[in-house]
Amino acid sequence: MFRKGNLFFLFVLFFCLCFIYAGCGKKRSDSDAVIIWHWMTDRHDTFLKLSKQYKAETGKTVIFELSAPTDVYTSKVRAAAQTNTLPDIFSVLGVSQDLSNFIHAGLIHCLTPYMEENHHEWERSFYPNAIGMNAFTEPNQWNVPEGIYGVPIDVTNIQMIYNKDIFKTAGIDKIPETWEEFLKAGDLVTSKTDKQFFVVGFGETWLINTMVRIFAYNLIGEKKLIQTIKGECPYSSAEWIDIFNKFREMSEKKLFAAGIVTMINRNAERLFATGRAAVTYNGSWSVNVFRGMNPDLNYGTMFFPKISDHYPLLIQGGAGSSLMVSEHSLRKKEAVAFLKWMTSKSSQIFLSTETNNLPSNKEAVGQMPAILNEYAKDMDKTFHPALLPVGEDPNIEEATARGIQSIIIGETTPEELAEKITLLKKQTLNESE
Repeated sequence: MFRKGNLFFLFVLFFCLCFIYAGCGKKRSDSDAVIIWHWMTDRHDTFLKLSKQYKAETGKTVIFELSAPTDVYTSKVRAAAQTNTLPDIFSVLGVSQDLSNFIHAGLIHCLTPYMEENHHEWERSFYPNAIGMNAFTEPNQWNVPEGIYGVPIDVTNIQMIYNKDIFKTAGIDKIPETWEEFLKAGDLVTSKTDKQFFVVGFGETWLINTMVRIFAYNLIGEKKLIQTIKGECPYSSAEWIDIFNKFREMSEKKLFAAGIVTMINRNAERLFATGRAAVTYNGSWSVNVFRGMNPDLNYGTMFFPKISDHYPLLIQGGAGSSLMVSEHSLRKKEAVAFLKWMTSKSSQIFLSTETNNLPSNKEAVGQMPAILNEYAKDMDKTFHPALLPVGEDPNIEEATARGIQSIIIGETTPEELAEKITLLKKQTLNESE
């Protein structure tokens, strides 16, 4: 016979189970909606406007769900991947290997058939580098089946940026195109104004490495860069010493801003935005940064100065943010339809105007703020290390950047750094065998 306490416990348990069952069984009114997870806090309101426009045009519902910052978003996506609860559309943040892991796990829908429809119409609307960062060709180092697995919704590139007012005061009437002209411009700024010439957050090593790659593409070309990464060409070659020497030349001419080797990029951006430095090196995303720091800043882009006529001058660029369709989505067709609409010319113009990011659709270029057009016009002159068949060991890149910091402050010579990296490369290759 049950006591009253037991009867009360059973009643509460029964009520809870009914509540849970009702909650789980309740059908959402938006059950046919396409769910999109994203991490972009600065674009969430714009995405909501976009979803309302899509609803008005098509009658279809799209729901953007925000999870930020990026580490929280990444953890959420990984947890959902393990429990098979990914949304219809999401993004894999990280490098190509992270994307390959999701593909091998059968979590990402291949978009190649859609891209190839109507003579590759959708694919051809994108910049090649942008679509390439979401694609794999065979063979590749991760053994991913050939195909396109993501859709770029914007693109980026990294360029030199100059203060027009400081250049005018210094008497620079021609934008430098060669390394010699760049150094001369630096001399004019430091001698005729009270401003510093070049500021960038070299305390963040990735910025140093992007500059090194640009020098390498221009001086030795992609083929020899790949051979260097594979260990077939040494870092102690005359060409690599010449690349490292560019940083010594700027240092000896006192063209770097004070404290540059320990400076974070946020502080470098502030120095440039407040008119205390003539030139910086930053990505297209900095348009939003400078608008927030100084809306009246009079500046423009300046294509990276070439150091050689041996190979074409390229800058680093590619897809900014990309979205993928879940392989387990019950709404793949609807998800793809929305991504096509989101990357159409009209939607891309809207996104670019609202967010100050470069559009991934080439047809949208020219119909956005002037400074973005300056960045966009050079998207056809970009490369991205993620598209190379091999990647440099992170320890090599870190040692190279730290060595260049030492060159800037006069503690190391280009020759010493070249020998050091060559020895480290040999050790790295031996350890991997």
